[in-house]
Amino acid sequence: MKMNLEGKLALVTGSTKGIGKAIAIELAKEGTNVIINGRQKVTVDKVVAEIKENYPDTDPQSAPYDLSDAKQRKELFERFPDIDILVNNMGIFKPMNYFDIDEATWQKFIDVNVYSGNALAKFYLPKMLDQDFGRIIFIASEEAIMPSGEMPQYSLTKTMNLSITKSLSKLTVGTHVTVNTIMPGSTLTEGVEAMINDMYKDSDLPKEEWESDFMKNHRPLSQIQRLIRPEEIGRFVTFVASPYASSFSGEALRLDGGLVPTIF
Repeated sequence: MKMNLEGKLALVTGSTKGIGKAIAIELAKEGTNVIINGRQKVTVDKVVAEIKENYPDTDPQSAPYDLSDAKQRKELFERFPDIDILVNNMGIFKPMNYFDIDEATWQKFIDVNVYSGNALAKFYLPKMLDQDFGRIIFIASEEAIMPSGEMPQYSLTKTMNLSITKSLSKLTVGTHVTVNTIMPGSTLTEGVEAMINDMYKDSDLPKEEWESDFMKNHRPLSQIQRLIRPEEIGRFVTFVASPYASSFSGEALRLDGGLVPTIF
């Protein structure tokens, strides 16, 4: 099924690896011109070149900015004043004991995971409303509604993503602009792989069993009992970004492998 996204311009924040890169690739497959974002120009340019090589009919562009910094966000806005799709994927996470989290850490997580995406939405939403088409998608986590307790500072920010999404959707009533949150479950990104490696590096368990053991002992409610792959999330985000996903807005869309129990 073609998603009717040819020629659309999409900014995917934090898109040099993991979920963000997978989203950018899936959008490019549909003919979308993607703006690749990350803090390091070399890394950003490498992904841009990769997408251009694989999807030569698209025009991927480079946005090497730290979007948690107001000055660099301004530079982004000057370079890309108008877009059709905003995917607020950029985020940080780290397992931490609640009692070890100082105020500076709480603030850093809020600045990166919430304020930066909100600032982008505040800039681009009026323009989307003027053109009567746009998609704003926040990438949250199942931690937003079912915190594991392993990283409370991260869970807090993901719950905040749900709230801002609902508030922004109220501003789009009766238009062809939608604002949604997607909540992936545990995903095999580079960061999660590093976390699992750190957890199991001193164990006697064979490496090929680490993933299943992690799911069994740390995510026992998962119905699929495996880590979600980034490309699976990328495909779903691409649908939500498309004109065919026009019937929902202000939603918290779950892609968690059945991890979060459904209450009827």
